[in-house]
Amino acid sequence: MTIAINGSPAESPGDPRVSLLDFLREHLHLYGAKKGCNQGACGACTVLVDGERVLSCLTLAVQCEGRAVTTIEGLAPQGGLHPLQEAFVAHDGFQCGYCTPGQICSAVGMADEWRRGVPSHVTVDLSAESIALSHDELRERMSGNLCRCGAYNGIVWAIAETCAETRP
Repeated sequence: MTIAINGSPAESPGDPRVSLLDFLREHLHLYGAKKGCNQGACGACTVLVDGERVLSCLTLAVQCEGRAVTTIEGLAPQGGLHPLQEAFVAHDGFQCGYCTPGQICSAVGMADEWRRGVPSHVTVDLSAESIALSHDELRERMSGNLCRCGAYNGIVWAIAETCAETRP
């Protein structure tokens, strides 16, 4: 079986125990997703599978057979930047950059969830047609992604600006 990685087919690994993270990094040499904690606690390995954000360290590669995986390398058109990547640069949403690919992939998935009206733990009105992306709402939705450098303000500003341009 194959897995579509950033729009290109890739033969799934022969060993069903290989994590998606190890498959991406060690077999396909896509180094954007980072191995942070390898326990699903930091979010550095976040990628999109069929548009949904997943922790690639906790996902087996064989679980992605027949599905579309998008990594930070596949978010933007060739030679360009995704709007969130541009916003991260403009708002200093990174320092060392280690968590940045996972932060951006998570933010892309989070923005799609928000646009679809998926509530978070802090969503006040569950029956509302649209959810305001308040400061607390945004922070809660991104709480699975840690930044050891503390670039959270820039990250929040970058996501808020990008999402404001694409309100539901």
